[in-house]
Amino acid sequence: MINVLATAIKYTGDGGVIRVTLAAKAGEIVLAVTDNGLGIAPDLLPQIFEPFVQGERTLDRSQGGLGVGLTLVRRLVELHGGSVQAFSAGPGCGSTFTIRLPAVAPPSAKPGASGAQLKIVPRRILVIEDNRDARKTFRMMLEPAGHHVLEADEGRKGLELLNTELPDIAVIDVGLPGMDGYQIASTFRKEPRSKEVILVALTGYGTPEARERSRAGFDHYLIKPIDPEVLRELMVEEPASRPLTS
Repeated sequence: MINVLATAIKYTGDGGVIRVTLAAKAGEIVLAVTDNGLGIAPDLLPQIFEPFVQGERTLDRSQGGLGVGLTLVRRLVELHGGSVQAFSAGPGCGSTFTIRLPAVAPPSAKPGASGAQLKIVPRRILVIEDNRDARKTFRMMLEPAGHHVLEADEGRKGLELLNTELPDIAVIDVGLPGMDGYQIASTFRKEPRSKEVILVALTGYGTPEARERSRAGFDHYLIKPIDPEVLRELMVEEPASRPLTS
């Protein structure tokens, strides 16, 4: 759902409208995300869920290709026995993405379940990420829970905010321009007060080499796209000496 919303945000300009509806129909749950943005060309529509599909670039926008986000949407939805469809009347006419999933009965409450719930404590969170849409997505996931989100769009500015703001948690994209995430972590960890901050490496690669490299300075290693539940669990953690986890 986050990937579908992120796509709508990415291709809908300032002042545009994105509408999300959810309904139960004939034993299915139907989620529809409709926007009045750039739309989809007829020849691109049948390929929209294929990896790295490239849409037409415009002079004032640099969205580029759709990457693997919508491919993941289709695969995850199908694994849950559902389907996803895209519709657009053409360029400039907006688009609609519809996800259908089998309806299931709500889970029954288990004794003691409420006691196992995570206690949400508002945190000061720094997101160092050069992708504007990714930063917006983090805000969407974190601010409704009461967290205060700070942003930096490049490495050196991010390191400066780390030192001056000393957030509770910093989520750092390792592939940043200027100063990458590994350099930020290793430099910041030389500061005595850095032990008060949880550092989370954010990457699109899950290779053993990338994971091993993140052990120097980072407390956690997360692979895109981020699972909101995993992110929520990190928000309740206290800084401490611990092994790298994912």
